[in-house]
Amino acid sequence: MLFGSSLAALAAAYACLALTAMLLGLRRSQASQQPQDPPPASILKPLCGAEPRLYENLRSFCLQDYPHYQIVCGVRDLNDPAVESVRRLQQEFPALDLELVADPRLHGANYKVSNLINIFGRCRHDLLVLADSDIRVTRNYLAEVVAPLHDPSVGIVTCLYRGRPAAGLWSRLGALFIDDWFASSVWVAHLLGSRDFAFGATIALKRETLTAVGGFEAIADQLADDYRLGELTRKRGMRTVLSQHIVTTDVAEADPKSLIEHELRWLRTIRSLQPFGFMFCFVTFSLPVALIGFLLAIDSLAAQSALGITAAARLALHVVQRRRAEQPPFAEIGLIAPRDCLNLVLWCASFASWRVRWGRQRFQAEEKGALYEIETEGSTLI
Repeated sequence: MLFGSSLAALAAAYACLALTAMLLGLRRSQASQQPQDPPPASILKPLCGAEPRLYENLRSFCLQDYPHYQIVCGVRDLNDPAVESVRRLQQEFPALDLELVADPRLHGANYKVSNLINIFGRCRHDLLVLADSDIRVTRNYLAEVVAPLHDPSVGIVTCLYRGRPAAGLWSRLGALFIDDWFASSVWVAHLLGSRDFAFGATIALKRETLTAVGGFEAIADQLADDYRLGELTRKRGMRTVLSQHIVTTDVAEADPKSLIEHELRWLRTIRSLQPFGFMFCFVTFSLPVALIGFLLAIDSLAAQSALGITAAARLALHVVQRRRAEQPPFAEIGLIAPRDCLNLVLWCASFASWRVRWGRQRFQAEEKGALYEIETEGSTLI
């Protein structure tokens, strides 16, 4: 009974901590002042395939309230379906410095990083912003994410993101994984003083910083290329800044198989980078952990109270993040419990193997995030 009560209490403590961290994180002020005459910036966009909202996502980068910037999009060949969206935007925004690069060269196991290496030579400016193809932003995005780089102690700036689900149950569950679990975990780490993160949704850095850490070539064989890039800058004594700006990412998983493969890749990546901490990650799945503790000590008032506190804090966290995203706060309440239980199941499953799937590629992840390709189905994706 003591073990069950302790487990439920631990879950309740984390649920309250996560809620507190999110509230404080969302209310914090933007510390960096934007300069009167901001320097030009280059946005790097590695592309592959016609994603459902690719045109709309790319278009949001073409509408920035920023005086001088270029966008460099990269594909492996001109037959890539993503080319159509880029060509359309070039016609729509003829005055914008929007360039398309087709280059099939590979520089490592990570095809996305190979794409970045291939397009980097066309970047004309010293401020660099890397952003995944499924990201959508608002007009003030570029100005806000590059502003902290004017502090010479800053190595990279990165952004949290919200999920924007497509139609269907599985994409909605995927969005909850991002919004309720991932985001709150980052806010907790941030509150406790950790800056050991960097997210592919956005990474902004200076050209000189990238050169100092060995360029993109230094992460060409890394599964978590974004995390590793941030780590390399921190090893050189530079700070990682979590921007106040939160972007939106598409969640397009249409079936359980694609959702599970995506989230297992995510969890196994975390496991490869932080194996010790990942062993205790179960506490972040507070609702099912509190329920297990309650069932082990069902007659304990402490366990009963802890379960109630956990459920209340978990519900409050969900409502807060939904309101912040200007979404109906109670629309997905029925998915909270199954989503959190799935988190715990996938965490357990992540220990069964090091294999991950990324697009049409299958990889074997290794210690510290390194990877090697096992097989490719048809034409490879980034």
